[in-house]
Amino acid sequence: MSAPILVTGLPRSGTSWTGKMLAASGELVYVNEPLNPQHPPGRCPGVLRAGVSHRFQYICDANSGAWLPAFRDTVALRYRFLAELRANRSPYDLARLARYGGAFVLGRLAGRRALLDDPFAVLSAGWFATRLGCRVIALERDPVAFVASWQRLGWTVYFHELLEQPLLVRDHPEVLSLRALVGSQDRIAKAAALWRVTHTILARTPGIRLVSYDALAADPLPGFRDLYAYCGLTWTPRAEERITHACTGTTTSRRGFTWTGLSRTAFHPMNSRAALSTATAGLTPTEITRIQTLTTTPT
Repeated sequence: MSAPILVTGLPRSGTSWTGKMLAASGELVYVNEPLNPQHPPGRCPGVLRAGVSHRFQYICDANSGAWLPAFRDTVALRYRFLAELRANRSPYDLARLARYGGAFVLGRLAGRRALLDDPFAVLSAGWFATRLGCRVIALERDPVAFVASWQRLGWTVYFHELLEQPLLVRDHPEVLSLRALVGSQDRIAKAAALWRVTHTILARTPGIRLVSYDALAADPLPGFRDLYAYCGLTWTPRAEERITHACTGTTTSRRGFTWTGLSRTAFHPMNSRAALSTATAGLTPTEITRIQTLTTTPT
């Protein structure tokens, strides 16, 4: 079987959009956020038979004892039905079990590959490339647009989730710079700091494809054609038509994909190029300048 695929990047960097466009090939089984510590979509042992303790869980060779066999099952599309039944038995959970379990079984029989769409894997991207043999696409959004998106949603980040992971601090000591913002109510400074540290880590991570979300959104067809080649996917007229419909049209029609219910993600069909023009909405010129300053990585 060919290599599994991981699409990652900080939340609100286009991972769901990119994952759905790759899934338009018909050659993949889409797996949504197995490392998300929130249930749903995470904490589903049928999909990933390992306990997630932190957002942005850091996985490396030093702690991969439980993670490696668990993710080998996931990328091999081996669904653990009994483990899922023991943990999650609500009607919604049982419906997800049937959907995911069926997709894994049918996908394995059809020779499809796993596509993991998981922003919470962003700090572990190198491990997925080297130990699981994943083709890793790490998306990076313009920092001003990234912070603006988090501001509009009212999101923040709690840096103890990173600082309480000793192996992450050991391998990436720049994480220690985040300690000064623990407990801060300055959401702009915190989101900018998260972007800056993640950018620094990804820039030196070998074996991954670092992709500008903004460049991909500005010209999606050639961008996705290149990513199809990188992932070893077949670029077909049907895939091109579906991507064109989902990325360049003015309609919000949901034809061609499942956007809601059990497969709900953050993505919805859009004119990706037009969306760039409103990406910084809600920020003042002073805030934009501040974000640009805060996200400039010292040389």
